Amino acid sequence: MAMTDAVRTILSYYEHEHAGTLNQLSRMMMHGALGGTGKMIILPVDQGFEHGPARSFAMNPPAYDPYYHYQLAIDAGLNAYAAPLGMLEAGARHFAGCIPTILKVNSANSLAPRTDHPTQAITASVQDALRLGCVAIGFTIYPGSGETYTMYEQISAMSYEAKQAGLAVIIWSYPRGGELSKDGETALDVCAYAAHMAALLGAHIIKVKLPSEHIEQKEARKAYEANKETFHTLAARVAHVKQACLGGRRLVIFSGGASKSQGDVLEDTRAIAQGGGDGSIIGRNAFQRPRAEALSLLQDMVAIYREYC
Repeated sequence: MAMTDAVRTILSYYEHEHAGTLNQLSRMMMHGALGGTGKMIILPVDQGFEHGPARSFAMNPPAYDPYYHYQLAIDAGLNAYAAPLGMLEAGARHFAGCIPTILKVNSANSLAPRTDHPTQAITASVQDALRLGCVAIGFTIYPGSGETYTMYEQISAMSYEAKQAGLAVIIWSYPRGGELSKDGETALDVCAYAAHMAALLGAHIIKVKLPSEHIEQKEARKAYEANKETFHTLAARVAHVKQACLGGRRLVIFSGGASKSQGDVLEDTRAIAQGGGDGSIIGRNAFQRPRAEALSLLQDMVAIYREYC
């Protein structure tokens, strides 16, 4: 497939990158059912590390098998599949060349003590990503945590190494910890701030949660009110988060979040598309469903994004 104008325009926003990294971004954007549209759907399967195998896969036992996730992403025509080291290694040779893959290079787990300083351990390397033929590394930061600055330093170093090797960089930017309230983790001002920081850290693709209408920071509320800005719809909030990422010059994809109904997933998808978001990264809401139901859901999501291209 020849590169489309939509993809060529997006690549022009990364004018500082060399050909290797641009090629990997192009591979993701040109692959699958949304190939060439500039929109993306990615399947992430790091929940086993984060929440444990029972909470992740017991409701759909075939999903214990790493092959299941590769095949689901392929058959659904997704742009890419993201997972920790062991999950990718378990199918890397069998599925080589079938779908772009993203190596999640840091992880946390729910057995660790809960503190105001959430963090993640580095669990894989840029060299692992190259060895497995990945297009990108994925890294989580927790803006607001007492470990924030350490995580910034870690991704800064790994991002430099990845870009030198011709890989793309995706940052999962999830505010939590410190003085943030629970509502504040998905507050509009906080989500936009977290996305902006990921852009400033050099991410090519930024993953954030869908923002609520809540405003956490008093000074941010004053700024919005002074400019008479309102964000009553999810589409408007998506547009604001996208705007916060260098005026829309970075790819921003939104998390599917906790398990929800098919109707709610599709409603979120439509709001992302209407707000100019660049796509979805949907894990539990896909692989925890029976395979046929998951494929139907993902096909409906593809159709919605295509409506707005």
